Amino acid sequence: MQYRNGFAENPQISVIIPAKNEAQGIESIIGRVRKALEETGRSYEIIVVDDGSTDATAQRAHEAGATVLCHPYNIGNGAAIKNGIRYARGYSLVMLDADGQHPPEEIPALLEMLKKYHMVVGARTSNSETRFHRNLANRIYNRFASYVCGRPIDDLTSGFRAIRAGAAKEFVTLLPNTFSYPTTITLATVRSGYSLAYFPITSPQRAAGSKSKIKLLRDGSRFFLIIFKITTLFSPMKIFLPASIFTFLVGVGYGLYKIFMMDGRYGPTSQMLIVFSALIFFIGLVSEQITQLRFDRSIPFAGERLKRYTGPERRMEAAGPQPGSPLKPSAAPVSRDDELSGPEAHKPIMAQAAGTPRT
Repeated sequence: MQYRNGFAENPQISVIIPAKNEAQGIESIIGRVRKALEETGRSYEIIVVDDGSTDATAQRAHEAGATVLCHPYNIGNGAAIKNGIRYARGYSLVMLDADGQHPPEEIPALLEMLKKYHMVVGARTSNSETRFHRNLANRIYNRFASYVCGRPIDDLTSGFRAIRAGAAKEFVTLLPNTFSYPTTITLATVRSGYSLAYFPITSPQRAAGSKSKIKLLRDGSRFFLIIFKITTLFSPMKIFLPASIFTFLVGVGYGLYKIFMMDGRYGPTSQMLIVFSALIFFIGLVSEQITQLRFDRSIPFAGERLKRYTGPERRMEAAGPQPGSPLKPSAAPVSRDDELSGPEAHKPIMAQAAGTPRT
């Protein structure tokens, strides 16, 4: 379901705000975002993706002037971002949370840096009002991600970022439906040869009435799993080579221990471990070649990227339907199904806009 408001026909900037049960603070966030964007002098649209809220988040976001996309039930923060990316018409995308921890006043600075880089991330500084266990976990994630990427990663899990639309839409199918999407899009951006920069921000406390949806144990282990999955997808030797070396050293070490410390023979266990280490290495080598072939075939070369995502052709595509089509922006609620099934899909959505419960 969508509620559309009358923003620019051809926005240059699309701001995507995933939200769940943020009715108390969403209007304030949208107002601050609008004020920051007006300072840039560029056309824009604000998209709020309501991820199955049980309060009046969607209604208040619509009243504040945002375009609202509604999930019929809670799918996940990452799913909200993905749908926002698919819907966005701007060629510069900004993503931030609705809980007030990302300062919208820094959006112009991120967009200014985006002229030079493909993605700019708001990195939380030590002055941010975050909890100790979160800071510790983020340091661990950042260290591991820095090893995987081969460059410093200042804030792997920050959801406050600006990215060129073409780069974001290349990776949208890779993003998970959960809170791990910042991890995935960061690793994918670096591995694909896109440029990445960080801009320091101070993260304040959450807005009144807003609660964190991230659970340390559940989502912390998920972050690590996502890092491993994305690493094997984009740079498998970063995982396979250390595993191969470790297995080889264990095999050799165990064999030497038996010979010199136990006066025994260099047994089959050591031989098995050494052979196993060789197999791990060759599997990693083959995986690296497959990964490279996949990128060579699926990722457009730089000139085509520029033409497709930043040139007039991309802006014409991003402009969407022309005036007079069923999706002409208006203050009335519109169904996403219109793009597929025509104007008759308006009827059930109009009832929901009037306040009836979702079915």
